[in-house]
Amino acid sequence: MSILSGKIKDILEKSLNSERLSPEACIRLFSLKDITILGMVADEVCKKKHPENYRTYIIDRNINYTNICTSGCKFCAFYRDIEHSDGYIIPKDSLFKKIEETLALGGKQILMQGGLHPSLKLDFYIDLLQSIKTRYDVHIHAFSPPEIVHFSKLNDTPVRNVIQKLKTAGLDSIPGGGAEILVERCRRLLSPNKCTAQEWLDVMREAHKLDMKTTATMMFGHVETIGERIEHLDKIRKLQDETDGFTAFIAWTFQQKNTQLDTALIGSYDYLRTLAIARLYLDNFPNIQTSWVTQGAKIAQLSLKFGANDMGSTMIEENVVRAAGVSYQMDKEEIESLINDVGYRARQRDLYYKILEP
Repeated sequence: MSILSGKIKDILEKSLNSERLSPEACIRLFSLKDITILGMVADEVCKKKHPENYRTYIIDRNINYTNICTSGCKFCAFYRDIEHSDGYIIPKDSLFKKIEETLALGGKQILMQGGLHPSLKLDFYIDLLQSIKTRYDVHIHAFSPPEIVHFSKLNDTPVRNVIQKLKTAGLDSIPGGGAEILVERCRRLLSPNKCTAQEWLDVMREAHKLDMKTTATMMFGHVETIGERIEHLDKIRKLQDETDGFTAFIAWTFQQKNTQLDTALIGSYDYLRTLAIARLYLDNFPNIQTSWVTQGAKIAQLSLKFGANDMGSTMIEENVVRAAGVSYQMDKEEIESLINDVGYRARQRDLYYKILEP
């Protein structure tokens, strides 16, 4: 690191010595043009947290129970208005078929999310969860914070009570969707009808208090500044300090096609840079996932040398990113091959990062 400026070198050495970085230090890291150095340091930090000789993935399926949504987010190509002819609510027999296909492929989990439907009350979701749990031994990772806040307002029920009712009905964990960038300036531009940054954080806090694990996400590369990316990372790091309830961080890049946003797409350089910096800044997050769904197989593989320790899901089904014109697909064998090719053993895991035996 002799070619680096003194300040950048000091920041990277702090990370290697497990010292916490400040937001100001994080901004300096974003000014570093040589991302190979960032990747090397992020890889070393990752190895300290994960000295094991394997890297992980999960088999699950994204099931969107409805595409009808009142939020109208400018970055979304998936949602439909309630009057639209393409709007749907998934029939139970179709849902059960999707779950059975997932289990047959070795999956142990489903990721279930949907639009903010204006008339489906809490009873609908409770019945949905109970119907699944009475039939299948499957982990239900479902209902992102915007959905939980929507349920709360529509049913005039506090967020904590909503989560408790869903948990009792069979909800196992909550995905980090709907975070985008946890800064109000960005949210007013992107999704003014969706929950606020504080509401997103409050849902996660209440879930963690109820002993429910969740994930944290970030969608970047649209209207946010570098400073706002760091503000986002800082907010989830502070909540993790408070609750230790996040299992993983997942970041992905905005996909423009078929959306209302006219902004230049960012490339893999910025994705890998942001991923590596997230590993250094989020010192209390044990796991960081790649995003092959937006980056493709080769960049996802490279991510395992830029701070990520997990390849994420096989995504037997994915509809939201696909609607924005990006359609990468990978099966279990390809994910395992990508992990093995960079010198690790591929191991299947569950949401809690427990290794599942073959």
